[in-house]
Amino acid sequence: MANQINESKNDVVIIELDRPRELRFGHKALKTLLAMTGKDIDAIDLENIDLAEIEKYIYCGLLSDAKEHGETLKVEDMEDLLDKAPSFAHIIDRLTTAFNVSFGSLGETVGNLNQPAK
Repeated sequence: MANQINESKNDVVIIELDRPRELRFGHKALKTLLAMTGKDIDAIDLENIDLAEIEKYIYCGLLSDAKEHGETLKVEDMEDLLDKAPSFAHIIDRLTTAFNVSFGSLGETVGNLNQPAK
């Protein structure tokens, strides 16, 4: 399914708006988001954000997709763009999934992080 993560191949998260768009929170997107919201990374709480913040979060997550498609996306465009989503639940699901992909399983050890044998 196009809007689901295929964990066996990659971590692309697609949000259905005016067209299928990749929602990605890489370094640049997160840096932009923190600057726009005035929050520290530890203060990001997806369970307690208002509608204006959702617009900012999605905007930042769509910047790389817009650039790849030669579009100039503005935060002022987000209200109309988000109205094209199939449902509000879809927006929240995709946002949450994209953040989970970006941060991974923070409590899970990845690779061999043990100290070398002495």
